[in-house]
Parts: sequence; C-alpha cells; structure tokens
Amino acid sequence: MTSNRPYLLRAFYEWITDNKCTPYLLVDTHLPGVLVPQQHVNEDGQIVLNVSESAVAGLTMDNYAIRFSARFGGVPTDIQVPVGAVVGIYARENGQGMVFEPEDTPEPPEPTPPTTLKKPSKKPSLRVVK
Repeated sequence: MTSNRPYLLRAFYEWITDNKCTPYLLVDTHLPGVLVPQQHVNEDGQIVLNVSESAVAGLTMDNYAIRFSARFGGVPTDIQVPVGAVVGIYARENGQGMVFEPEDTPEPPEPTPPTTLKKPSKKPSLRVVK
C-alpha cells in the first residue's frame, strides 16, 4: 500500500484551517528533494513553515510533495518539501496536530515509454480441450 502520510497531511491541513488556526509544517531538511532557504534552517536541520493561505501562494499538496511560493525576508521563494520530509503538522495557536514516524519517501513513478507491439511469429490457433 502507498503511504498514508500525504492523505493525513491534507486532512490535518483542512482541519486546522477550518478551525481558524494557522497550519505549520515541521520539516527535516536533511532528506533529498527538500528545497527551502537554508539560512532559516535550525541547527538540528529542521525548519518550521507557515503554510496558511495568507502566507503562501500556489499551495499544492500531492502524494509526493508539498509545493508553494512564500516570502522569506521579503524575497519570494519557491518551496518544495517531499511528504516524507514532513516531521509534523500542527496549529500554531494550540500545538494540536500530528507528528509522523520517519519513512522512506517514494519517488514519483517514471513515465513508461510506449511499447511497440511486435507481430506474432506464427498464426494463433485454437484447440478443443475436454
């Protein structure tokens, strides 16, 4: 089965915003594919990202990554976080949310090249089986 993490992230994001709270993501920046401003990463290699509607633009949360644009020190920055790098999601106002266990981040499936059908080497035949 696929990871349930992206589904839980989307559900908690919706739950937090429906309750008029600010969703924060805690991200492990050591994992491959994490694109965040390194000057804001703490000494443990983690960063907290405010992903509220008022703080980000173009937020997408698919089964592989969370992507959006945000300002850091007034500079617009494109952010990408593989779902496996998300340590937790919580509400800033009360800390309610969820912390995740470490897991491998699956890579998006590679598109398969179209296969060419080759002609059968001999005619198909049918036989009666009793």
